[in-house]
Amino acid sequence: MERRIFVRGAGIAGVLAAGVAPAVVHPQTTIRWRIASSFPKALDTLFGVCDDFAKSMGEMSGGKFTITTHAAGDLMPALGVLDGVSNGTVEMANTAPYYFFGKDPTYALDCAIPFGLNQRQMNAWMLEGGGLALTREFYAKVNIVNFPMGNTGTQMGGWYRKEIKSVADLKGLKFRVGGFGGKVLAPLGAVPQNIPGGEIYQALEKGTIDAAEWVGPYDDEKLGFNKVAPFYYYPGWWEIGPQLSLYVNQKAYDGLSAEYKAMIWSASQAAGALMMAKYDARNPAALKRLVAGGAKILRFPKDVMDAAFKSSREVYADLNATNPNWKKIYESYSNFLRDENLWFRFAEAAGDDFMQSQKL
Repeated sequence: MERRIFVRGAGIAGVLAAGVAPAVVHPQTTIRWRIASSFPKALDTLFGVCDDFAKSMGEMSGGKFTITTHAAGDLMPALGVLDGVSNGTVEMANTAPYYFFGKDPTYALDCAIPFGLNQRQMNAWMLEGGGLALTREFYAKVNIVNFPMGNTGTQMGGWYRKEIKSVADLKGLKFRVGGFGGKVLAPLGAVPQNIPGGEIYQALEKGTIDAAEWVGPYDDEKLGFNKVAPFYYYPGWWEIGPQLSLYVNQKAYDGLSAEYKAMIWSASQAAGALMMAKYDARNPAALKRLVAGGAKILRFPKDVMDAAFKSSREVYADLNATNPNWKKIYESYSNFLRDENLWFRFAEAAGDDFMQSQKL
């Protein structure tokens, strides 16, 4: 059988399952891929980035490159997408890489770590500071090509049943916190819980957990956390600029033409930029609605921030000493963060500080 016909009929996933190396898929060839998300379809920001990406791919390819989008639990569990792409069950996935810190904490550096890069700084590190090359070298070990595709901006610090008046109130707190934040909070007495977004409300409502963080006003309002926990804290210091990633199976990607590869890059960048725009445009009105509905907006006490920052430095020092994957990428990440903070301290921070003190 001629290989190109086989690819057209079976699809990339079928070729991979059969153990056959696909011939290069040229732009005139019609192919159909699937993208699995770690997020529920109700979130038109986090899941919506997949729809925006698929739409762009269809338009750029003249309908030749079709991608169907699948919410968490459709093709596989929310936290199963990394393995799903790695082993070729699906060609693509969109997720928050820090969900997989249990496999290796290094995954978090492709998303967010406590007191890390903000959205603009993360974008700069990935595209101009060597971050993309370093993370791709890491992902190559699991047969994945990664692309930045989205960011939420700095998140809120979550919803709590009781006030957090000092670091002592973290002791015994059963807290749903995404990714790496739990490793920093645990030494302070908190009990981290890693629960997918679609399961958080029920756990908070039943008291299985005492507090939960998700993203920010727009998404949190959709999930209804304000109905079961009144205290809404900020900032989400564990997610100052969390980047979402597009995962592509390495063998499937290698089988694409240069034109199709370029389309994936362009479409992922466009969809990611739109995601950030959605959050910046929609969060202000959502925050106003939450406050009007009785949510109590509070800033974390200074001793909580100081203790968490100290804990994060201790965690990173330990990882530098024990995890070569982490050390190699973190060295680049932390050096870039130091220089970015030096720059942002002047024009950016000064401008923001003045404007936010004004009545517009």
